[in-house]
Amino acid sequence: MYTHLNSLGIHEPEKIERYALRQEAHKDVLKIYFHKQKGELFAKSVKFKYPRQVKNVLVDSGSHQYKEVSEINRNLTLVIDELNKITKPQKLSETDIKGKILSDLKHLEKVVTSKIAEIEADLEKMK
Repeated sequence: MYTHLNSLGIHEPEKIERYALRQEAHKDVLKIYFHKQKGELFAKSVKFKYPRQVKNVLVDSGSHQYKEVSEINRNLTLVIDELNKITKPQKLSETDIKGKILSDLKHLEKVVTSKIAEIEADLEKMK
């Protein structure tokens, strides 16, 4: 049913909780989060990078000037369509967005703190 998600190796789409999409340089980064399993501190996630499609668009036909523009990869739009069917994203109010940003910041702080502790432990092993 979800052929594009299956092609990414996601064979149990019902376990998907949400997804995030951001742009890095000339790539779009899709991160898919799965429902947290019992005993896990963080939910599992997978990340996919898609190169942006670059096109030359005619800006001025009189002088034949073209401008290079980039747009989202067609395969990524198909994957997002399938993800939207699964996650049924809702429009957030401004206060909901602020709450989500604070929640994301707290999560990021936990991840960074955990990673710093892991690196410090590795350094201690080297002494």
